[in-house]
Amino acid sequence: MKTNSKDIAAFIAIAVLLFAASCGSTAETGNSDEQSSTAAGSDEQPKSFQPPAAEPSPAMPDLQKELLDARGKTTSSPLGQFNFKNFTYPLPRGWQHPDGDEITLADGKLQPRIRDVGEEMSAEEKAAARAERRIGMSYVTTKYLDANNDGQDEALVILKVETGGAAIPQLVYVYGWKDGQPELLWNFRTGDRADGGLKDIRTENGELVVELYGQDRFLLGQTETGKITGDEEQLCCPTFFTRTFYKWNGKVFLMQRKRLTYLVNDPPAAPLENFGDIMNDPVKSKQYLSKQPDAKNKKAAN
Repeated sequence: MKTNSKDIAAFIAIAVLLFAASCGSTAETGNSDEQSSTAAGSDEQPKSFQPPAAEPSPAMPDLQKELLDARGKTTSSPLGQFNFKNFTYPLPRGWQHPDGDEITLADGKLQPRIRDVGEEMSAEEKAAARAERRIGMSYVTTKYLDANNDGQDEALVILKVETGGAAIPQLVYVYGWKDGQPELLWNFRTGDRADGGLKDIRTENGELVVELYGQDRFLLGQTETGKITGDEEQLCCPTFFTRTFYKWNGKVFLMQRKRLTYLVNDPPAAPLENFGDIMNDPVKSKQYLSKQPDAKNKKAAN
């Protein structure tokens, strides 16, 4: 059988077409497989988002820890048997009522008398409502210490002022024992938490030691001193406290030596002495602040 050139050409053309069709089918199959794989992958559910664990809030500091510890809880003095939860106390200056300067506890409490003032009230009604308000009081603790260095324990009664609000200033009463009953030697008020609140009270070397939160906070008679320049912080979380020393002279307690301001988180660090005398003086405060690291860093940055 003879094969001419036309037959050979036709055969080659058919072979080329069959090869091309075969490659196209393979490519389509590959693409189909790839698409199927992609489709299958899209059916997979994404893993649920896991947000980072929230950091726990820092615990609020216990500002009453030292006042309520076990020190000074017992005594051989008759004061140890006296019921200070049912007793009448004088109110210090600044907390006295228009109709009296005493307050009486019953079972350690006296509820405040609160009168609200509304915008719809007249000026006379507002004034009358405010005049009816009275602070309350609650018993905190009593410490028995030889506060006046006479060899006998005195009772240091600590009360909390109840205002009906968030403020919690405190009152301290120092009682001796005379003629079968408590005799008041000294009473004073303290501030509210970081703003001059009472941190601790104790005796050392024949002196009464008082620690108040804040910078250079100390007692003048029946009241605590106010803030010094720059002493601004959250009431809940004091950064500083001030240690002062008082000695009984037979009539009153007088402050001794220098006032020492310490860091709450680093009490062993060297304290600032009489810091208010520096910060309340324009020249001294400027000199002091210029020597602080923050001031040097700002100057270098500029």
